[in-house]
Amino acid sequence: MTSSAPVKTEYEAIIGLETHCQLSTETKIFSTSSTAFGADPNSNIDPVCMGLPGVLPVLNEKVLEYAVKAGLALNCQIAKYSKFDRKQYFYPDLPKNYQISQYDLPIAEHGWLEIELVDKDGNPTRKRIGITRLHMEEDAGKLVHAGSDRLSGSTYSLVDYNRAGVPLVEIVSEPDLRSGQEAAEYAQELRRILRYLGVSDGNMQEGSLRCDVNISVRPFGQKEFGTKVEIKNMNSFNAIQRAIEYEIERQIAAVEAGERIIQETRLWEEGSQRTISMRVKEGSSDYRYFPEPDLAPIEVTPEQLENWRAQLPELPAQKRHRYESELGLSAYDTRVLTEEHAVSEFFEATLKAGASAKQTANWITQDIAAYLNKNKLSITEIALTPANLADLITRIETGKISNAIAKENLPELLNGRSPDELFKGKELISDPNVLEAIIDEVMAANPKELEKYRKGNTNLKGFFIGQVLKKTNKLAEPKLTNELVEKKLNSDQ
Repeated sequence: MTSSAPVKTEYEAIIGLETHCQLSTETKIFSTSSTAFGADPNSNIDPVCMGLPGVLPVLNEKVLEYAVKAGLALNCQIAKYSKFDRKQYFYPDLPKNYQISQYDLPIAEHGWLEIELVDKDGNPTRKRIGITRLHMEEDAGKLVHAGSDRLSGSTYSLVDYNRAGVPLVEIVSEPDLRSGQEAAEYAQELRRILRYLGVSDGNMQEGSLRCDVNISVRPFGQKEFGTKVEIKNMNSFNAIQRAIEYEIERQIAAVEAGERIIQETRLWEEGSQRTISMRVKEGSSDYRYFPEPDLAPIEVTPEQLENWRAQLPELPAQKRHRYESELGLSAYDTRVLTEEHAVSEFFEATLKAGASAKQTANWITQDIAAYLNKNKLSITEIALTPANLADLITRIETGKISNAIAKENLPELLNGRSPDELFKGKELISDPNVLEAIIDEVMAANPKELEKYRKGNTNLKGFFIGQVLKKTNKLAEPKLTNELVEKKLNSDQ
């Protein structure tokens, strides 16, 4: 990511993130309704998630498994004993008028993840960000405001309860972040980890990953935190960075003007690129937490814990470190290759098929990535196989085809044609005797240009190389052709 905007150096920002991640279960946390996105409003509902009288919640065991795996991947301590609690608040999108969450005994605590920032010269710096806690909870429904994207300015509101009861984990960071850049990278790394685990798709556009930012400022050297403000309504990593940068400047300006910062919740307004006040921030006492009476406490056995730990994949940071130390790849290459699990799997399968690491990285991060971006595809949606990419790279490195021919034919490979089929009759001419005969023919056909070259116009070397390539339909091996043309042009003078 690029560097964030400069902040006045006599102040520092103290930033923490609360991230809500939807778990990729097929059914809701306490009932059997579908969690599928995009269904008609109020079609994925049932008596449990609507809080009808006489119904009881039952914990979806997959939710517990996914939450524990996320906690392990974030280096958390997993609680042997935890419980659910009722969080009381009254809002139209909460049909029960309370949310089942976890308060004082969350499933995971005291973890960390490592973020990596790359400067303009491509040099990485790493920083460890603490994780305070990870807990399970159910989502609320969604208010749809008619005539506006928020309550203010709308003529009426509709409620869609499809999201009510969708399983979430809330991941709370320590206040270890100091800039919008760090916060955005933290959120992206968290998303990478969850996607590698397969426990969440992390799709911000669909609400599968939502970040709230807690931010305050203080003079450098001051130990006490300033009054924190919460920011909501950020639907991209770039918006997280911009919202934080704006809020830092707003708070610093207020402090310098002698104004009092109040603890409140603010919204990021994308159109005006500013934060606006939403409400005064509640404290935990306002929610009147008490243990959920309809759900038994949770006990994770040592056998369950070790079984789930054994199922964890190699995570993005581990892959980045390994690619740099063992394969000698650059920080840029490792970041691109590990951004998506499917890309890293494709890369490693290509290496297993016999290709070199650097050439494979170049093809995936450059030509193939450009094709995917242009056509809005993922690497799983192309017909090119790792074996065929390895075949292509081997043909280039052994001099059978040129890099130019490979690039020219890449779209055909991406659409499923095999190298054997595609490069039949297109192998480079690398026999010196054959090339010398062709060069002799070219020189004989262009006596005027040959004479000009031998009288001092050495720029005409490129003309003769071009004629040889034209005559061979670009199949003359470039390096050998260059050497032989130069040798022929400079002989018999």
